[in-house]
Amino acid sequence: MGNTLGLQELRPGQRAVVWSVDPAAPLSRRLLDLGFVKGTEVRCLGRSPFGDPSAYGLGGTVLALRAMDGAAVTVTEAAPWD
Repeated sequence: MGNTLGLQELRPGQRAVVWSVDPAAPLSRRLLDLGFVKGTEVRCLGRSPFGDPSAYGLGGTVLALRAMDGAAVTVTEAAPWD
């Protein structure tokens, strides 16, 4: 496994792979329903002018998430087959 970080830590243009979603987070079920499942590639597309929310590309969909919601998603910089 590569370096793990929170989803909100991705910089615009950076790609990562979803490692886990915190089950205790208020929106954990919704995040899973949106496609944040282990092994899915996600890319930070950009941030709003004030830095929150951020836009992410996930499975052909663009999602905007606040930093506090993105903190529930742990990603790794390694490819899923590493």
